[in-house]
Amino acid sequence: MEHMKFETPDMVAGNIEKIGALFPAAITEMRGEDGQIKKGINFEVLKQLLSRDVVDGDECYEFTWVGKKAAMAEAARPITKTLRPVKEDSRDWDTTQNLYIEGDNLEVLKILQESYLGKVKMIYIDPPYNTGHDFIYRDKRQRSQQEENEQLGMYDEDGNQMFENTESNGRFHSDWCTMFFTRLQVAKSLLADDGAIFISIDDGELENVKKICDEIFGASNFRNTILTRRRIKSLNSQFAENGLYSMNVGFEYIIVYAKSPAFLMKALQMKKANASTKGR
Repeated sequence: MEHMKFETPDMVAGNIEKIGALFPAAITEMRGEDGQIKKGINFEVLKQLLSRDVVDGDECYEFTWVGKKAAMAEAARPITKTLRPVKEDSRDWDTTQNLYIEGDNLEVLKILQESYLGKVKMIYIDPPYNTGHDFIYRDKRQRSQQEENEQLGMYDEDGNQMFENTESNGRFHSDWCTMFFTRLQVAKSLLADDGAIFISIDDGELENVKKICDEIFGASNFRNTILTRRRIKSLNSQFAENGLYSMNVGFEYIIVYAKSPAFLMKALQMKKANASTKGR
């Protein structure tokens, strides 16, 4: 039995989708009058796209999103938590040199600053790829009842709230960038001057990861993009799908950034030392 809808269609949302199909560059994420983040139109960009002449307006080179300032503030905000050992689930507690830590990764990173600030040689992170079905942490803990009802999430083992970042979310990219930026900013503080960070990602947020890393580490400290094969066993299967030919990417990426130029100097010293050893 079909129920009647006592609500007229959202014509604005429909028009935004139509404009987005014609002018993707004009689509943005913005805060509405009710304070909620939603998909909208950047009318300054749209005017330029529809004009043969340059439209007046302020320009600057920047990468930003709704929530970026909050991400910066969250990275600098201290916490009053600590790590608790679970000896009964551990092996060789008194002699091991390895640690396995469970918890909200942002909180854990902040706690590790106490002992490992500027001491870590290498960090590898594998964040959610933002495919539309990934669960990510919500750093802003204050939520209205309406938000709670609209977007029920899940919790990790420690009760930290997470939510599914679907493509229908009006702040699909903004939420992901906020989550990633905050954790990357704290992770940088743990790296030694000659340390490096390796980040796995797919095509969905590849460009945003690169831009965020350029801002946090500096573009000059970008070292490499490593391509890794993704579920591809042959060249033919890379282009064929269900008998039809397509241009599937077939790759994931590992982005490499150094903490500072000291990383490159260290690498050159090691290369010279190895060459000297072989020459003997």
